[in-house]
Amino acid sequence: MNPVRDVKMCYVYVIRSLSSEYWYTGVTNDLRKRFSQHQKGPRGWTKQHRPYELIYYEACRNINDAAAREKYLKTGTGKRYLENRLKRFLSLTG
Repeated sequence: MNPVRDVKMCYVYVIRSLSSEYWYTGVTNDLRKRFSQHQKGPRGWTKQHRPYELIYYEACRNINDAAAREKYLKTGTGKRYLENRLKRFLSLTG
C-alpha cells in the first residue's frame, strides 16, 4: 500500500490561454486528463481560447472542499489571491 498513490485527490486548477491571456478555473479528480481535454476538446467554453498552460493547482481530499475552493478562487478576493500568489511567475512569463 502506497499512502501517496492510494489517496484519491480532487484538484482545483487554473489554466491560462496562451492566445488571449484568458484564465479558467475548474475542478477535477484527474488533472492530466482534464488538461488534455481543454487542449484538444472539440467543444466547451474553453475551446476558443486554446492552447493553454497550467499555471496553478491545489489538491484536496474531497470534492466538496475542492468545489468550495474553486468557488472562492472565482470571486474578486480569490482572483486577487491568485494574482498575488502567482505574481513572480506571471512577471517571468508575461
